[in-house]
Amino acid sequence: MKLLRLLANLGYGSRKQVAAMFREGLVTDASGEVLYADDKMEHADVRFDGEPLDPPQGLVVMLHKPTGYTCSRKDVGRLVYDLLPPRFGLRNPVLSTVGRLDRDTSGLLLFTDDGGLLHRIISPRASVAKVYEATLAQDLRGDEGALFAAGTLMLDGETDPLEPATLEVLGPRQVRLTLTEGRYHQVRRMFAAVGNHVETLRRTALGGLSLDGLPSGEWRALSPDDVRGIFG
Repeated sequence: MKLLRLLANLGYGSRKQVAAMFREGLVTDASGEVLYADDKMEHADVRFDGEPLDPPQGLVVMLHKPTGYTCSRKDVGRLVYDLLPPRFGLRNPVLSTVGRLDRDTSGLLLFTDDGGLLHRIISPRASVAKVYEATLAQDLRGDEGALFAAGTLMLDGETDPLEPATLEVLGPRQVRLTLTEGRYHQVRRMFAAVGNHVETLRRTALGGLSLDGLPSGEWRALSPDDVRGIFG
């Protein structure tokens, strides 16, 4: 692929804008030699303004989503894409969220431009574990763990029972819940079904991947080993 098209696909600008960047000498090889729009180079050997290029197609990004942000490109208000570099929104293929976290839920959120990987992660057949920590409005009754683990709990408005889920009690109103499904507002609806209310909710892990100290509002690109760890 010629460099002009490569940089445009990575979101560095329109083809016209990228062409101007070449004329300004912003695109070089690793040694600093200026490159031209119709050159062909290995991705890893190209530099933009002295920095390595963003990863090629297959990019996977982990964000520590704060509360108050919506998983959308078009809604009014603060959007999760506002927390990523603007060029990420211009990539082709587009960078999409892997599932969603609602506006009032924080924690681990993935993005990728690899449609096959996205569907593999969210597919019910993959049974990728999702771990949440929640603060509840009322003390636990004591039977929630057994009820969630039984695989018989029905959510309001649904006809299929939930898959078994694991509840770990961290305090009278503090819990850790591990799911293998991703139904709409599932954690909140599960506690509503037992007469409680979720006050705060944070996703801490997805498969074998955890936030691992990533500060709220920050992101990082995942390595191939990180991605494999989701399914490990």
